[in-house]
Amino acid sequence: MSMKATNFAGAVPVDGYGPGFFRVGGRVHHGPVIVTSDGASAWHGLDDRAPLAALAGRVDLLFLGLGAEVAAFPTALIGELETAGLMVEPMATPTAARSYNVTLSEGRRVACALLPV
Repeated sequence: MSMKATNFAGAVPVDGYGPGFFRVGGRVHHGPVIVTSDGASAWHGLDDRAPLAALAGRVDLLFLGLGAEVAAFPTALIGELETAGLMVEPMATPTAARSYNVTLSEGRRVACALLPV
């Protein structure tokens, strides 16, 4: 079976991750990040709501990576973001990164906010 490279049409994917870091568009970022088709920016975690709310109108779907495993959904945060017009999908960080890449490759307006694993 031959493998075919994914075409992101100039958008920035999550290239990889490890303990405490993410590689996005070839650059390493330590700690939590927000990733959009334009690149990654530092994020201060679930209590840092303003950068997430600022995504409303720019993206339709936000994958929220909650770490290695999902223990509890931040329901108040999700409610605020959905009221602002974002569809939010909370999940484990590895799943959120993969889902972001797949959805991004489809040309959709998507972002992910990732807590480290």
